[in-house]
Amino acid sequence: MPKFRVALTADMHDEAGTPKFKDMGIDVLANEPKVEYAPFAEHRPVIGADQLEGFNGVLVLTPAVNAASLEGAADLLSIARYGVGYDGVDVPACTAADVLLTVTKGCPDGPVAEATIGWMIALTHHFKAKDRLVREGKWDDRPDYMGCELRDRTFGTIGLGGISSEAIRRLEVFNMNPAIAYDPYANPAIAEKIGVELVELDELLRRSDFVSVHCPLTPETKDLIGERELGLLKPGSYVINAGRGGIVNEDALYNALESGVLGGAAMDCFEVEPGDGPSRFGKFENVMMAPHAIAWTDELFRDMGRSACQGMVDLANGKAPFGIINPEVLDSPGFQAKWDKVKS
Repeated sequence: MPKFRVALTADMHDEAGTPKFKDMGIDVLANEPKVEYAPFAEHRPVIGADQLEGFNGVLVLTPAVNAASLEGAADLLSIARYGVGYDGVDVPACTAADVLLTVTKGCPDGPVAEATIGWMIALTHHFKAKDRLVREGKWDDRPDYMGCELRDRTFGTIGLGGISSEAIRRLEVFNMNPAIAYDPYANPAIAEKIGVELVELDELLRRSDFVSVHCPLTPETKDLIGERELGLLKPGSYVINAGRGGIVNEDALYNALESGVLGGAAMDCFEVEPGDGPSRFGKFENVMMAPHAIAWTDELFRDMGRSACQGMVDLANGKAPFGIINPEVLDSPGFQAKWDKVKS
């Protein structure tokens, strides 16, 4: 039986071939004798078809995958993304090429929820400004930066998935008002079970002290929060985007911050990534930002890696992997024919 060959995108290693991260879960592959693996020789923003030749699976960190990537990928069974977002992957093209797409469902829930709450506290307590006061010796300016507590305030989430549900669970200790959510696809029974009131978007914007984005970027959610929507917010409220760039219109958010109507904002994702220079939002002291890495922890990458790699091991052993986005591929004759060549 031939080996099940797995590729790793080159952004997981530096130019010398040294892993960039402490633990990417690769030990799961190393401990499976039916599997062999190797990193791509070079990093490309979009995976090339030539990079996939001869591989049965590919572990993807940041590169995009489009239809051209999959041309001639005769042996490819699965693309496994580190993370839960997959807007950079052409899912219909994967399905047409008889390729499974998997994500590491559940792994980011805790880290992103924790980071979201951290931002909420840092913004309301003016961490950045108060740190600066000490560095500049301006202790007498303390009264200008009175903060507020999370107590008796309302957390509103756009999207009610694993991350936001975990954030809501962890926020219980802060004595906030009951959380509210806008998610047209949410199961009302699940929302009721975790104590979340489902509301329409406009109502969420009017009632929330914190509007936190935890939904995927789709044609439906592109520019979901624009000038009109930001105009519905309470004065002094906060916007947090830990979902995807493009859901909150950046021009509209910039103008809202410039006007002083918002208490602040936190952004982990942007319309253009990576940015081509310092962010224009850097002028605002009440804005906190991260380069789509606010939740990056050693534990997160370990867990995502183990989940993604286990999916490859499962395929090598004739089992369906966890976290499939396009499960219809499993029953396609083309996929089954490719799988029969390598599964035991």
